[in-house]
Amino acid sequence: MDSIRQPLSYHDINSLQQIRQSAGQDEKQGLRQAAEQFEAIFMNMLLKSMREANAHFEAEGMMHSETTRFYRDMHDNQLASDLSQSGSLGLADLIVQQLDPTAAVSSARPPIPGDLLMPQPIQRQSQQQRPRIEVTAAQEQEALSAKAVKKPSSWQVASPAEFVERLLPAAREAASALGLDPLALVAQAALETGWGQHMIRTANGENSYNLFGIKASRGWQGDTAVVDTLEYRQGVAQKEKAKFRAYASPEQSLQDYVQFIRGSARYQDAVKVASDSVAYFHQLQAAGYATDPNYAEKIKSVLSSPTIRAFRSAAQD
Repeated sequence: MDSIRQPLSYHDINSLQQIRQSAGQDEKQGLRQAAEQFEAIFMNMLLKSMREANAHFEAEGMMHSETTRFYRDMHDNQLASDLSQSGSLGLADLIVQQLDPTAAVSSARPPIPGDLLMPQPIQRQSQQQRPRIEVTAAQEQEALSAKAVKKPSSWQVASPAEFVERLLPAAREAASALGLDPLALVAQAALETGWGQHMIRTANGENSYNLFGIKASRGWQGDTAVVDTLEYRQGVAQKEKAKFRAYASPEQSLQDYVQFIRGSARYQDAVKVASDSVAYFHQLQAAGYATDPNYAEKIKSVLSSPTIRAFRSAAQD
């Protein structure tokens, strides 16, 4: 015959100490007692909430004194403890099932479907139990193709010097198609992106690799990124939302920049003077490449920065 377990109360320090001792001697028994105490606390909170909700319906009088409320609270505490011991609510069983799926459900009541109240624990399957999933050759090839076209996860640069170092090789090839100084092209990208620290990102957080702030017109068929931008309207800076082109890599951005400049009639005067970097950027500004009235001067400042001058000196040595 099973011994009768005395009810425990979370209000009793000795009861809490008994739970701690039970957990040390028998983990499953300790878990059961702790779960029942949690259920008692929860039940007591429910009773207290119901009492408070109905308080304004109760008439004040001699039956509603502080003494009456004190003994009523004692009754609620004991009722909550008794209900948790009997398993009437079923919360303790669900807690035990969550923390120890192998534990038996209390025999005080029939099991409650756990999926109606709490997520069920994940049942791990052995290798032998797992159903074998057949992958066709076509599916495997599709997965490999998707992996191959995935964009680079990031393009982080720690300093202006690293920005120039990483971009310069591709910039040489792009600049040669325009007849422009490669470092001038890097300087423009540095101004547009803050030396690579403020790259435009797409809605899902991916790097757009838009190095030159080229916006996506109606004819653009590629990916886009919509971000806030600072535009100058009649000399006044205004914050606006704009749609920009998004690329798979910095190299693709450089290539598209060359095609964008060479393929637009409005920038042909700039192309004609590309051998003179300062004149080139002034012509870009005059043609409306940027609304910033100081755009060309800002690029000129970047061109004369210590970082660019260091790379230029290294190339001349």
